[in-house]
Amino acid sequence: MASAPSIQDVEQTENYYHVTYRDPDDFDEIRTPDWAENVARSVVDGAEVRTGDEHGNEDWTAQSVLVPVDSVADEAEARDAATQIIQKMES
Repeated sequence: MASAPSIQDVEQTENYYHVTYRDPDDFDEIRTPDWAENVARSVVDGAEVRTGDEHGNEDWTAQSVLVPVDSVADEAEARDAATQIIQKMES
């Protein structure tokens, strides 16, 4: 199994920590599919995963994870939760 991608950035908005793994400009299309949302919510209630179709690659990969601000204590915990979600998706 490949290791989880590295976190590129974390931005806190009013409702979410937006944990970015890959540049959104690298994708032709980005979606939040139900199956990925189910995986995310099994780790943190209310979390979402944005997946995308990278340019020149037919496989869909995780672009970012949205972790609700109210579900974690701080940015470090949001990073940990996002990492757990990505690892669970890739297992």
